[in-house]
Amino acid sequence: MSEPTTARGITAEQVEADLTRFLEKHTRTSWDADTDLFGTGGVSSMFAMELVVHIEQAFGVTVEGPDLRIDNFRTVRAMTALVLRLAGSHG
Repeated sequence: MSEPTTARGITAEQVEADLTRFLEKHTRTSWDADTDLFGTGGVSSMFAMELVVHIEQAFGVTVEGPDLRIDNFRTVRAMTALVLRLAGSHG
């Protein structure tokens, strides 16, 4: 079975790797895909807006309305799922 991709050809692995690099660059900390970024104090709610901007620019999606819930940004895995859903995942 191949990994699900979006209509834009984005895979979960690519999204996860990009988000991990972005987080590590800005926090100077290594993050596991399931680590609660906010619960651990690793990032602030202000940084969440930087995450939104990065996701929109890097993956060509728009995050708005109910998708702006903090739970969608709590872990790398949650953000990956959000990106794939917004980008039209299929597979």
